Amino acid sequence: MEIIIHRGATQIGGSVTEYRYNGWRLFVDFGEQLPGTPVYVQLDMEGLTKGDLSKSAMLITHYHGDHIGNIHQIPMEIPVFMGKLGIEIQKITSNHLKEVDRKQACLLERLNKAIPFEAGTAFEFGPFEIMPIVIDHSAFDACAFKIKTDDTSVFHTGDFRTHGFRSGKFLKAIDKYIGKVDYVICEGTNVKRSDAALQSEHDLQKQLEAEFWQYKFNIVYLSSTNIDRLFSLYHAALRIGIPFIVDSHQKRIMDAVVKSDHIWAKSSLYKYGKCKPMVLKYDKDNPGEHLISEKFIAFLKQKGYVLIARSNPRFDHLIDKMPGESKQCYLSMWNGYVSNPASPSYNKELAAALGKGYLYRHTSGHCDMKNLRKLFVQLSPKAIIPIHTDAPEAFAKLFNDQWPVRLLQDGDLFILHSKKLF
Repeated sequence: MEIIIHRGATQIGGSVTEYRYNGWRLFVDFGEQLPGTPVYVQLDMEGLTKGDLSKSAMLITHYHGDHIGNIHQIPMEIPVFMGKLGIEIQKITSNHLKEVDRKQACLLERLNKAIPFEAGTAFEFGPFEIMPIVIDHSAFDACAFKIKTDDTSVFHTGDFRTHGFRSGKFLKAIDKYIGKVDYVICEGTNVKRSDAALQSEHDLQKQLEAEFWQYKFNIVYLSSTNIDRLFSLYHAALRIGIPFIVDSHQKRIMDAVVKSDHIWAKSSLYKYGKCKPMVLKYDKDNPGEHLISEKFIAFLKQKGYVLIARSNPRFDHLIDKMPGESKQCYLSMWNGYVSNPASPSYNKELAAALGKGYLYRHTSGHCDMKNLRKLFVQLSPKAIIPIHTDAPEAFAKLFNDQWPVRLLQDGDLFILHSKKLF
C-alpha cells in the first residue's frame, strides 16, 4: 500500500489523504483550508478531480468544513462514503444555508449521492477492506477507519478526543474492532499544547449548570452542529427548570439526533426530557426578525432562560428585546474567533455580540498527547505518520522514543511496508 498526504502534513485543516494499492485509490476527506493558513493550495488530483476515476472512492471522517468542505468538487461517479447521521446533519446545515451560500447548495447536491456506512461493520472497495468506528469529537458521528489490504493495515484516526462523554469506551472499541495495525495516520492538532489539562465535557457541563443557577438570563454562542454541547446545555437548563431556547435550524439538528437509530443516540443525553427546547418563531410581518411577544417576554422575565445564539443581526435584535438588564454571555467555541483582531479567523460580529464581560466555556475537540500515547501502545504500530498538525517535528519529538515517526511533506508518496521499520 502507498500513501500520499495531498494536504495536511504540516497544517491543521484542509485534509486530503490518499491510499493506493494495485491501481485502486482510496481518499480520506477533502476539506477546506482554515482561515490564515500560510500557503493556499488549490488541489487538482489524479483519480479524484481528473483522470481515470473508475477505481477511486472517498471516505469522509466527519462534517467539519476542513474535512468535508470541498467534496462538491468530486465528480458524481466517484462514490463518497460517510456515516448516516453525519450525512443527515450536514444536509440540514447545507439546506439551511443554500440560499445565501452557493457552495452549500453544491455540497447538498453531492451529499444526496453519498453512501452511508454502518460503524462497526466492515465493507470493501476494490482491494481495500474498511472498518469504520465511531469516535468522540466535537462533530457527532465522527469516524476513524482501519484500512487493510493484502499486505498492510492502517488506522486513520480522523479528529478525535478522549475527554468527551463517551470516551471511556474508546480503547475498548479499538480492541474489539481494530486490534493491532502496521501504521497509524494520526491527527496532531494539540501537539503544541502537549501539557494542556483538557476539561472533560462532563466537568464543563457541571460548571455551566452552576453558572445557570447563578445567572438568570444566559446567552450561549455555540456551533449548531456541536451536538454534545447542545444537549449538555439543554439538560443543564432542564435540571434547573429554566427554558432552553433554540431557533428552528438548531431544533431540526437536535431532532435528527433524537430520532436517529445511531448507537450513541440511545443514551439519555440525546433524549428530550419533560420540557422540550423552546423554538423561536420568525416574524412574518418583519422578515429577518424573530417573533417575540409581550407574553413571551413576561414568561422569560419570570423564568429566566438559556438562549443558544449566533452572531447575526436577527439574533442581535432578538437579544436586545429579551428581558434582563444584565445578560450573561458565554463563548462555547474556539476563542481564536475573538482573541486577536489581526487574525484571519477573527469574527468581529461575534466579538461585538459577546461584549466585554463574556465567559469562555469550551473544551477542545482534539486529543491530548498523554492519551495519544495510550492509543499508540494499544495499536502497537510499526510507525506513525502525523497529519492535521502545524507542528510535525514536535509530534515526532514526543513519540519517537517508542515508535518511528515518519514526517512527510504534502505530495510525497510513501510506501507502507508490512515489515518492521528501523
